[in-house]
Amino acid sequence: MPTVSAPVPKTIFVNRYFYPDHSATSQLLSDLAFDLASRGQDIHVITGCQLYGNPKASLPANESIRGVHVHRVQTSRFGRARLWGRMIDYLTFYTGATWRLLRLIQSGDVVVAKTDPPMMSVCAAWAVRIKRGVLVNWVQDLFPEVATSMKVYGVRFAAPMLKRLRNRSFRVGRSNVVLGEIMAERLRGEGIPSDRITVIANWADGDAIRPIDKRDNPLVREWRLDGKFVLGYSGNMGHVHEFKTMIDAADRLKADDEIVFVFIGDGIARQWVVSEVTRRGLTNVQFHPYQSADRLRWSLSVPDVHFVSLRPTLEGLIVPSKFYGIAAAGRPIIHIGDPDGEIARILQREQCGWSFCVGEVDALTNCILRLSHRGPEVLDAGLCARRAFDRHYSRSHALDSWRLLLESASTGVPSMNAEDALDQPVVVGGK
Repeated sequence: MPTVSAPVPKTIFVNRYFYPDHSATSQLLSDLAFDLASRGQDIHVITGCQLYGNPKASLPANESIRGVHVHRVQTSRFGRARLWGRMIDYLTFYTGATWRLLRLIQSGDVVVAKTDPPMMSVCAAWAVRIKRGVLVNWVQDLFPEVATSMKVYGVRFAAPMLKRLRNRSFRVGRSNVVLGEIMAERLRGEGIPSDRITVIANWADGDAIRPIDKRDNPLVREWRLDGKFVLGYSGNMGHVHEFKTMIDAADRLKADDEIVFVFIGDGIARQWVVSEVTRRGLTNVQFHPYQSADRLRWSLSVPDVHFVSLRPTLEGLIVPSKFYGIAAAGRPIIHIGDPDGEIARILQREQCGWSFCVGEVDALTNCILRLSHRGPEVLDAGLCARRAFDRHYSRSHALDSWRLLLESASTGVPSMNAEDALDQPVVVGGK
């Protein structure tokens, strides 16, 4: 009798947003899913029908995009304005996504659960155990710790139970992919075995975003920044970020016509920043909206130095994703937050920036004044940032790490940390 070959395991991703959505988690997932599909793998994505920036959008329930099978579930549309509405949106996604998982998973299939919505790993772990699949958790942030750190109403009392459920699902996972070493330390502290934790950083497109000389940047002229030393903040302006230290520094430097602070982006904290700048009468601060994808390479190259900030209580719970695009643009970074945090460690290791504690306004102001008169120091730090990007944070590097990890997960063969594996010498024609 002819033998019947076992079906090739498929990989199923779960996240609320996917292409054509352009939110950060969607872009990362889309990059990975399309790369795997282009290599002939059977890739499925369970996602929502909405777009992050347009909750009224309604995308097709099922379609194939560049070889990826997309399964979209219907959810409620209360949006992010109120906690109860967000919870209902999450619950309807949990229900629809879990039902899809139970229908899709076959024995040996790999399910990659991202952390939008929070606690998705709990539903995925349950479905994987029933259907005998393999779970990989892609951890972009740690919930409920982020919510309790930000004092989100109603979460504190449920947090211990939610954390136990979350940790149980992480133990079910064959691997839990985290964004940095401090996040890995957090998981080890929760009792997750080290051999089930893998560090793979997020990434940016280093071909689309490259260093551009300010003299060749049309936005510098459009925003009237010729001849200025520009401090920039680009991206989401959320409650997890710290802005008062930046504004205090801008206030101290308001008499210096050669130094300008530029904020590019939007978010829930933008209104406070704008009102504070207005209240203080600061004319050395500019605000610009999010830039389209085709203008991102220009906008990231406008500042001589970028700010990256994170409230210290959130260290190890979140890694600011804006770092990767800034490094791709070859610009150095001033970090405001925990001096032993993830970004601070990278800046020290790669010699591509400077780190300050929240409220260290005197030291920050002195640093800015020094850098504004030391072009070679700024240029050298920017070159170091791009070198660090090419070595550790490029899209190709991250996707190679992910392919190694998923191959290990599907075969059940233990492997070293995917990041470490890429640094090993390649041996050809021998054992």
